[in-house]
Amino acid sequence: MRHHLYSLFITSLFLASLLVGSNAHQAEADTAPQKRSSQNQAKTTKRSQRSKNPAMVPVEDIKGLPRVLLIGDSISIGYTVPAREALRGKANVHRPLTNCGPTTRGLEGLSQWLGDMDWDVIHFNWGLHDLKYLGPDGENLTDPKDPKNHQQVPPTEYEKNLRQLVSQLEKTNAVLIWRNTTPVPAGSKGRVEGDAAAYNDIAKRIMAQHGIGIHDMYGSVKPEMETLMLPNGNVHFTKEGSEKLGNEVADVIMQALKKKAKGN
Repeated sequence: MRHHLYSLFITSLFLASLLVGSNAHQAEADTAPQKRSSQNQAKTTKRSQRSKNPAMVPVEDIKGLPRVLLIGDSISIGYTVPAREALRGKANVHRPLTNCGPTTRGLEGLSQWLGDMDWDVIHFNWGLHDLKYLGPDGENLTDPKDPKNHQQVPPTEYEKNLRQLVSQLEKTNAVLIWRNTTPVPAGSKGRVEGDAAAYNDIAKRIMAQHGIGIHDMYGSVKPEMETLMLPNGNVHFTKEGSEKLGNEVADVIMQALKKKAKGN
């Protein structure tokens, strides 16, 4: 009898240990997907933080410093951080957290980009996206020689749009600085060499009529295209090129701020 009870006791312990082990294994299996999910989410967040362009990070104003807004496409995105660094402690330098694209996108987004805060200086440009060629179904950067293709914003429409944008910008009472469009290199995909100059001539007439100063970035880049810009007809700039442009932008803005301070 004792032997029979002892055998039952041992058997019960064995079954209990199997049950505990099974539950522990199941608990680990249940939490594993959550752990993997958390780990994957953390990795995604880190990748996102690494890939986030610092030009697209919102700026917190330092109280007492003037507020500056940079408006433009990827060329301006490239010089935003160098300009901020050069103006550190002198101005709060903001930009829309997007590529401002052609004048058509400007008309859609300018009110939101300006917000409801006051601006001391607004440094702005549209052009490279206006003059590029699209296909009949909106294909990007198509062959300018193909009669089916067209400029995204033809010159007459560009002039009309830019006039509307300038009128809207003038209502801010900020000092306005037009930054003209940088050169289009020979062999550029979807763009024609010389079109930047033609669009700049249109803008120049408008700015003269409104008494708006022009930052002639086209003129400063043109003689140094081979050293400042990326090769093979690329309209964008090297890191060193963007840094040079950013310092140039900072100098122009500082001159405007000093002039404004004297006027007050």
